Amino acid sequence: MSEFADLSALVSPRSVVIVGASEKEASQGKRLLDNVVQHSRFKGDLYLVNPSYESMGSNRCWPSVAAIGEEKPGVQIDLALVIVNARHVLTTLGQCADMGIQCAVVMTSGFGETDAQGKSLEAEITALARRTGLRIYGPNCPGFVNVAEQLGFTFSPSYKNDLNPGSVGVATQGGGLGRNILQGLGYGDGVALWFSPGNEADLDVPDFIAHMATDENIRVISVLMEGVNDGRRLIDALKLAQAHGKPVVILKIGRSELGIKAAQSHTGSLAGSAAVNSAAFRQFGAIEVDDLDELVAVSRMLSSAVHERKAGLCIVTFSGGTAALAADIAGANGLSLASLSPVTHDKLSSLLPSFASIANPVDTTADILRDSDMLRRCLQAICNDSNVGTVLFPIPMDYGEITEQMGRTIAEVAATSQAQVVPVWMSRKLGGGYEVMDRAGLMPFFSITSAISAIRKCKTVSVSKGVKAGTAPVDNAADSHAPSTQARTEVAAKQLLRAHGINIPHGQLARSEAEAVTAAEEIGFPVVMKIVSAQIPHKTEAGGVRLSIENAQAARMAYASILESVHKYSPEALVDGVLVEKMLPRGGREMLIGVHQDNTFGPVLTVGLGGIYVEVLKDVAHRVLPITRDDASAMLRELKTFALLEGVRGEAGADLHALEDLLMKVSQFAQSQDGELRELDLNPVWVGAQGQGAIALDALIVQAALTKPSHQ
Repeated sequence: MSEFADLSALVSPRSVVIVGASEKEASQGKRLLDNVVQHSRFKGDLYLVNPSYESMGSNRCWPSVAAIGEEKPGVQIDLALVIVNARHVLTTLGQCADMGIQCAVVMTSGFGETDAQGKSLEAEITALARRTGLRIYGPNCPGFVNVAEQLGFTFSPSYKNDLNPGSVGVATQGGGLGRNILQGLGYGDGVALWFSPGNEADLDVPDFIAHMATDENIRVISVLMEGVNDGRRLIDALKLAQAHGKPVVILKIGRSELGIKAAQSHTGSLAGSAAVNSAAFRQFGAIEVDDLDELVAVSRMLSSAVHERKAGLCIVTFSGGTAALAADIAGANGLSLASLSPVTHDKLSSLLPSFASIANPVDTTADILRDSDMLRRCLQAICNDSNVGTVLFPIPMDYGEITEQMGRTIAEVAATSQAQVVPVWMSRKLGGGYEVMDRAGLMPFFSITSAISAIRKCKTVSVSKGVKAGTAPVDNAADSHAPSTQARTEVAAKQLLRAHGINIPHGQLARSEAEAVTAAEEIGFPVVMKIVSAQIPHKTEAGGVRLSIENAQAARMAYASILESVHKYSPEALVDGVLVEKMLPRGGREMLIGVHQDNTFGPVLTVGLGGIYVEVLKDVAHRVLPITRDDASAMLRELKTFALLEGVRGEAGADLHALEDLLMKVSQFAQSQDGELRELDLNPVWVGAQGQGAIALDALIVQAALTKPSHQ
């Protein structure tokens, strides 16, 4: 498990020094000072540093951080807020470290986000942090905000206007977008802490997730990421959040080529593979969302105590067309509607006109537009139904005072409801009804589709205290650390895999036609024959494979034909011989299992439909290694083609248990290689019917010291 920083000096300091405080109007130093002195509830010791001033208001001003230490030897300062010119930052941080200050927030820009010189200066900041133990937040950041305690260590002029405390913890790699989240949670349950660390020269998002995971005042952790600097630390932070029952909601920027380029130009961080990022988030319990509105909405919904109820969805509206539309969208997203209890059914029947639809979705008809008490009683009855966990209430149009009263009634019921009430304001005309519900903290959605998407993602959350991530046992075979200077041949690769318990076909290496015939007869026809050469990793393209060889004469001809084709394809290739293997029966599914080294998360396992179709269908699932048995099962069920493995139209299903076993063994094998494995490609893997097993028919292994061979 990674070590994470103690952030108490940052989050709730007892003493603070502002380096670069100013009285110059509209300057960042002035806004920072005002936020701390006028708009915060900071009660500790405050020191100001600026050589141009002797005092600011009632506060004395020192010429440097070092001068404070010289005059007050042994003084203890928890936090330094640094907002000076970039060329003075390193000196200032050095003085902070010399004084034993625990943490520094560097708001100054002009570092890794600019040019080579800025990157070099940022690297010096990182080195100083590692050398001295001073924890550094930033540079190039808007500061830090503890909304719960009303501490604004930021130069933002909006700080004083966005102080709605709550149970959502926020970490963002974009300051402007982070402010958007705070303002999005401006009513109802708001934000507890907001970390926005800029370039992350030292402290980074995993540190903040880990801190919020153990903060008793935080129920949900909301994260906006542009890049993943250290995938393994992020995984450990997500594990910690799982163990403490804290849902983590992530919006990852950089899922397309354009997004990746924009993220890199903004922060200089590594965006990583979108597919692997998403798989890692899912694997370790995080909920990935698609846009900023959804990040805010899902975070708010999960912060409600009622989100943990597993009961179903009920749609309530006064428009039949709207009810049908909402039910259709819910069904398309895989959500089922709750069955209302007989008690609820009878209650609604007594309240609503005979032509109302009482089955879920509930169409109350327009009668409730003129009778707010009818609406209140109907909505209360539905919310009290133990089968209902979420009530979706779409309002398709603005009716002025009528829908304003409706919004007021919905807000009143929601305030004491056992179920979560999710309103949707569908009209572009934002009337008083929208305003009433928004100020009540219900955060009305603007479309049914976005509301349903958020509800669906909330229902996927699964957090429980004491969760432990998979730690698959490691098998250290005798030759698993053998040095290699080239890609292993198929024979060598299969020998290594067999030593780790991975099933491969029975086979022999033949170096002549006679040996090929003898091997085939000993193995038993039919056989398959394949070229063995480290210079030819992709044998089919070279004409180096022959299938369904039924007799000795065919074996002789196949041997000669393979060598002839390979010589034409690659005259310089060194040939070890021809591998003769048992041909497995037809009818098995062909799968691909692979491992590659991701720059962010390390070794990543991939599984999908194999053979010649993988490049066309691209239907694969990923997991960061090591995996658990549950991971192996979930990977297969994520595949769009999983139905083919289960069996269609009466055909026997594949041996899923054996395939899961193989995934586990590949995970164990990859972990045993101590970082030497760069690539493992098992394609195809033959998976028979139930009880027939899963066997790797072809294998490519590339070691760390080698250049990855190109796929031709």
